Amino acid sequence: MRLLAPAAALAISISTPAFAGTRTWDDASRVGEAALVGTALVLPSVRGDWNGTLQAGGSVGAAWLITEGLKQTFPETRPDGSDRRSFPSGHASLSFAAAATMQNRYGWQIGIPAHLVAAFVGYARVRANKHHWYDVIAGAAVGEVSGLLITRRHDANVRVLPWGDTHGGGIALGLNF
Repeated sequence: MRLLAPAAALAISISTPAFAGTRTWDDASRVGEAALVGTALVLPSVRGDWNGTLQAGGSVGAAWLITEGLKQTFPETRPDGSDRRSFPSGHASLSFAAAATMQNRYGWQIGIPAHLVAAFVGYARVRANKHHWYDVIAGAAVGEVSGLLITRRHDANVRVLPWGDTHGGGIALGLNF
């Protein structure tokens, strides 16, 4: 948690109205993604949780492979017209994979702030004109699924799961007494 809070503060401070150009949104999304992925890989190592480090690497790696496969299969032009690699958002998929991994491994105390940073990354990608909103949603789904399927819980007392369907979404909270 101590490592994630400064990264979140940095990512949010970069997005202030004084820095609201598309290049800055792009930079902010890159900082947020790097902070999340770095934290997901370093936090377990610092705790001596080598299985957690391996699972985080597997979750982020799986999200990257799936995202790259989808980008090759469904080439879509970015909103800024720079290339045909818009769908799905790789920044969102890696950010949400890291956030889901930290939440699944260590609980909601780390998971909720991590998911807020991941959501910021997705928002910043749209504001930077690099992705459509649905690119970010697809990337977030890829990341969440890889993080939740590959990472095993370190402590199973609290479980926070995002959910969604065609009528809405939310968060389900499960407590083990």
